Amino acid sequence: MSAYLPDVRQLGVYKLDINQGNYLTQDMVEKLKVGQTRQQVRTALGTPLMASAFHADRWDYVYSYTKNGKETERRQFAVFFKDDKLERWEGDEAPVSQAELNRIAGTRTLPGDPSADDEGFFSWLFHWFGDN
Repeated sequence: MSAYLPDVRQLGVYKLDINQGNYLTQDMVEKLKVGQTRQQVRTALGTPLMASAFHADRWDYVYSYTKNGKETERRQFAVFFKDDKLERWEGDEAPVSQAELNRIAGTRTLPGDPSADDEGFFSWLFHWFGDN
């Protein structure tokens, strides 16, 4: 009987791709300035994933991406406050934003189409017979 039933391991299991946490981009980080208030930092970066009662002057922004059940990307970023003003920040390098990628792509130009200068077969044929 077991010869007629498929092995469950052969069927496979679909695993969702999971984005978790705060996805920060480079242009978001560039908005940070020493001396900003907590609200200004929250506006620039969003609500932190972790704000500890034991470390009230530190906000942690953590991001992870899991594909097929395996974590493929993990980034951590922390901001530190002193007297409710932004003192410093540190963490993994943030990726370039989509807007910046579009700006970079806009500065690149494609080479001209070489066929635009081609007169075509009939034009060539006309000149060939007409020049004789």
